Amino acid sequence: MKTLKIGIADYDHMKARTMAIARGERTPVSGEPKVWFTSIESFARLLSEHNRYLLELIARERPRSLTELAELAGRSKSNLSRTLKTMSQYGLVELRRAGRGRLVARVPYDQVRLDVSLTGRSSSGSAGVSP
Repeated sequence: MKTLKIGIADYDHMKARTMAIARGERTPVSGEPKVWFTSIESFARLLSEHNRYLLELIARERPRSLTELAELAGRSKSNLSRTLKTMSQYGLVELRRAGRGRLVARVPYDQVRLDVSLTGRSSSGSAGVSP
């Protein structure tokens, strides 16, 4: 089973962490989140019940185009395209070109794991940790 680990951190912490990594002052620890959200609410919006169903549909049916996926999902292609683009920015969906300019969506993970610090301290680099 392939799992995407997600963390929650405010923008300033994410920026400081990224800059410290870029400067070589910090090395990401194995097992720490690969994807970060600024709030639990933004994470919940992206993985709404509607969008989780879409991910399940992609994984189960393996549609050969966005047009086919739109038909299966009962959604407009433009709405679906925007949603998938956002999901791809967070690694939840992979979009690749197929023959004749078709865009194909795939779900690379079976599950996500959300790491949330309740005390502001965490050894995995979650919210509240200085880079």
